[in-house]
Amino acid sequence: LFKLERLLIDLFLARPSTDAQVGQMAAGTLSSFAAWSVESRAENQLVLAAGRTRSWLMVASAEGGGTRLYFGSAAVPAKDRKTGQARMGFAFRALLGFHKIYSRMLLRAARARLARR
Repeated sequence: LFKLERLLIDLFLARPSTDAQVGQMAAGTLSSFAAWSVESRAENQLVLAAGRTRSWLMVASAEGGGTRLYFGSAAVPAKDRKTGQARMGFAFRALLGFHKIYSRMLLRAARARLARR
């Protein structure tokens, strides 16, 4: 699923990426790829920025030797030029439902991949 997202980013934004780059970003040797750049990093977590969106990823050891994944996302509001107030805009509100479903699908895919290991 994530590879499909990366393909669409390449097609529509002309920002290609490779599996190796994903690994490099996870390892801390790459600070940007495709549409994302690292906004902050700690030993076991990462905040990625793409435009006005942020994604937080964290991995932790779980009891019994398993792995626990954490994910969060946020959309940063833009300031209205006329009023100066922060607002999300129609496009963000319209895509919020899709974003929630897609985020859950990505987490399920990651969980399934970890379970196969």
